[in-house]
Parts: sequence; structure tokens; C-alpha cells
Amino acid sequence: MVMTEHKNVLGTPLEICSMEPLTGFTRDGSCEVIEGDVGVHGVCVVVSEEFLEFSKSRGNDLSTPMPMYGFPGLEPGDRWCLCAPRWKEALENGMAPAVDLMATHEASLEYATLEELLQHSIGQGH
Repeated sequence: MVMTEHKNVLGTPLEICSMEPLTGFTRDGSCEVIEGDVGVHGVCVVVSEEFLEFSKSRGNDLSTPMPMYGFPGLEPGDRWCLCAPRWKEALENGMAPAVDLMATHEASLEYATLEELLQHSIGQGH
């Protein structure tokens, strides 16, 4: 049963990205993009050590826990809803993390092409 009309980049119902750590702009595990999400947290990624270092070098430290925001800090292999513009920036710098297309919101296509996302897809199987 699908409780939302949100679609992924393939045009099918948006799947959950991660419940552990709990991700998403609304912290419900989904990368749905809603009004007010100016960062467009729509790309479901599997972070790597290289990407975490790249993101930190760009002023977005995703590896350090921030308990006051309920943020555990990410480790390589964690799944996370990343801002689409940040994913595109990482792509342009050869640091794009792997993407779960089934859990990546269609709004991400305003920043990256489906072809670019497909090239970094973790595949359709879970």
C-alpha cells in the first residue's frame, strides 16, 4: 500500500531510503521533496568515505554527530537523503556517491539527468 503520490526518478512510487539512520527532510525515512525543502533533499545515496570527506571540504560535515539535531553522523555505507544540488556538485568533482533510483525523488531531475543518476545507480535489487 502506497500512502503518497510522490514518485521516484523512474516514475514509480517513491520507496523508503533509510530508517537507520532516519533520513529525509521530514525525517520519515523518505526522500520526498515537499514545499519548504529549499535544499531539495531528494537523492537517496549510499555514502562513501571519499564522498563524506568531499562534503566536509565543501562545508557540509555529514560524518560528525550533532545530537542537538538528532543527527547521528554518517559512516560509509549509510543511506541518506542528499540535496540534489550537492549530489550534482559531487558528480562534477568525480565524487558522486551511489544512488538508489527507487528511493530518489523525481524533483532531483531538475538538477541531474536520469542518465547521470543511472551511471551511479546501485542497481534495482535491494
